[in-house]
Amino acid sequence: MSQPQPIDPRYVNRPPAKPKKRRNWFGRVIGLIVLLFLLTLICVPLYAWGRIDKTDAMPTGERPADTPGTTYLLVGSDSREGLSPAERAKLGTGNAEGRRTDTIMLLHVPESGPTALISLPRDSYVPIPEHGHNKINAAFAFGGPKLLVETVEGVTGLRVDNYVEIGFGGFAGIIDGVGGVKMCLPKAMKDKDAHINLPAGCQQLNGTNALGYVRARKSDPLGDLGRVQRQREMIGAVADKAVSPWTFLNPVRYYKLGTASADALTIDNDSGPMDMIKFALAMKAVAGGSDGVTLTVPVSDTSYKGSSVKWDTAKAKALFQALKEDKTSGLKSS
Repeated sequence: MSQPQPIDPRYVNRPPAKPKKRRNWFGRVIGLIVLLFLLTLICVPLYAWGRIDKTDAMPTGERPADTPGTTYLLVGSDSREGLSPAERAKLGTGNAEGRRTDTIMLLHVPESGPTALISLPRDSYVPIPEHGHNKINAAFAFGGPKLLVETVEGVTGLRVDNYVEIGFGGFAGIIDGVGGVKMCLPKAMKDKDAHINLPAGCQQLNGTNALGYVRARKSDPLGDLGRVQRQREMIGAVADKAVSPWTFLNPVRYYKLGTASADALTIDNDSGPMDMIKFALAMKAVAGGSDGVTLTVPVSDTSYKGSSVKWDTAKAKALFQALKEDKTSGLKSS
């Protein structure tokens, strides 16, 4: 009978071997993608913020008192600065030197109630400090952003809290950055000066066509009043698309929009990142309709002194008083 083999003491009380864990490569890849996504969300705005131009836009001396809410002055400049001859030809901007304002809007964000976006026609006949009476866009040509802000504050009684300016090329870049914008035209629009020939109906506009769409005036029976309506419509549509979830979930679009916006914008020295975030959200609210109202300052004469626009004094004063008191709930889009 065979004797039992002795037990090796090295194996006494040794715990059973644990099964080897399978490496979770899928989980690691997902984690890396999420990390890169979060870094993109953070880094792109930081990178873009460093590229935004700043300007001394706020006047000195006596100004209207602070009022509830926040008021932005939004300016569309026809500056060709930075555009190559080929880009000027593509966008149909011409070769005029200097800067003028094709678009002047006030965006009022109340503490409560709907956001209001008000167009000030560029041909509005108003007093310009130290320059007599003239069209309001002349203030920008005479003294740049600071004189324009001073002029707007003088005729509205509102204190401008933030200044935002965008140029020709920058506007087209933002449109292309969001992948174009859908517009529905009630009738065909052909305008040689704006370099557009658009059919009637709903269509996707790229940056070049969108710029022409908001610049066209001579082909519009309403002239500048019709143009400001299209400008508000376009700006609202861009803002709605820019802050949509699809923009944040699409890294390519997110980067293009961030860099295009940074290169396009000029803001006042005192504006910070939170001011711009608040501005973007306010523009989206206006685009939504239910959370905002859009209108043009009331006018009484569109051919005053030849080609100027005369405001309806009583109605304009009532509008600006409502904004000063932060009472936007009674305003109606027009």
